[in-house]
Amino acid sequence: MLRDSKALARILGLTAAFGVLAAPVVLAQGTQPGTPPAAAAPQAAATAPANPVIAKVDGLEIRMSDLSEAAQGLPEQLRGMPPQMLFPMLLDQMIDRRALAIQARKSGLEKQDDVRRAMEAAADRALQTAYVSREIGPLVTEAAIRAKYDAEIAGKTGVEEVHARHILVADEATAKKIIEELKKGGDFAALAKQYSSDSGAQQGGDLGFFKKDDMVPEFATAAFALKVGEYTLVPVKTQFGWHIIKLEERRAAPPPSFEEAHDELRQKMIQDAYQKLTVAARATVKVERFNMDGSVPRPTDAAEPPPARPR
Repeated sequence: MLRDSKALARILGLTAAFGVLAAPVVLAQGTQPGTPPAAAAPQAAATAPANPVIAKVDGLEIRMSDLSEAAQGLPEQLRGMPPQMLFPMLLDQMIDRRALAIQARKSGLEKQDDVRRAMEAAADRALQTAYVSREIGPLVTEAAIRAKYDAEIAGKTGVEEVHARHILVADEATAKKIIEELKKGGDFAALAKQYSSDSGAQQGGDLGFFKKDDMVPEFATAAFALKVGEYTLVPVKTQFGWHIIKLEERRAAPPPSFEEAHDELRQKMIQDAYQKLTVAARATVKVERFNMDGSVPRPTDAAEPPPARPR
C-alpha cells in the first residue's frame, strides 16, 4: 500500500504540472474525502449538504464540486481508485495549489505583464470551451449520430474493393522476366513464392481485399484498372520496388456498422457545428486586419486573401 501511495502521489504531481486531461471521475455528492461512500450512514447522507465545504485555505473555501472538477484532470488509470486513498491526496494537491496561488498574488505576480496576459488567455480559453460546449453539445447526441448514420451510411453501397496478388522484386529486368514466364503459362502464386521479396510471398503474393486508398497511388491505379483474371503486362514501379499485379476479384465493401462509424460521424458533426458557430460569431463582430509588422494595409493589400488560419 505504501508503494501504491507513492506512485499515486507521483501521478498526481505530474497531472498538476502538465495539465493532463482524461475522462471525468464522478464523485458522489456529500461524500467526505477519506470516507468510502459505503461507510456513510444513511441518515448522515440524507442530511449532508449537497456541495459541502471540505477545506479552507486562508478563508477561501474548497467545496466538493471543486474536488470533482479537479478529478476530471486525472489520468485514466486513476479512475476506480478507492475514494479513501484518492480523495485525501487529491485534496492535498488542491490545497498546495491554492497556497501557491495565494503567495503569488501576495508578491504581486498577477500584475506582471506576461503573467497577466497568460491569465487573460486562460480566461478566454475557459469561456470559449464553455460556450462551444453549451452550443454544440445538445446538437451531437446519440440520437443525432444515429440519424446521420441512417441517412448517410446505412443501406448504401460500400466503397469498391479488389482482391489482388502481387510479386515484388528489386529491379525492372527481373519483373519483365517474370511477366514473360506468366505469358508462357506460369503459375502466379508459384512465381510469387519463388521471386517475391514481399512478406506475403509464401501465401502466393495474396493481398486480400483492399480499397483504392489503402495502397500507394501507382499500385492502386494499376490494380483497379485490371479486369478479373488479368495481370499487369508492364511492371509497376513504386517506392517499394517493381510489382507484377494480378486481379482476383472485385466487390462493393459492405457499409460500416453504426459502432464502426460512430466516432468518425461524431467528430464530423462536431467539426461542422464548430465551423457554423465560428462563422456566426464572426458575423457579429468587427474584424480589422493589419500587416505582420502592425502597419495599416495598403488598398492593394486588401484584395489579397488573408493567410489561412491554423486549425
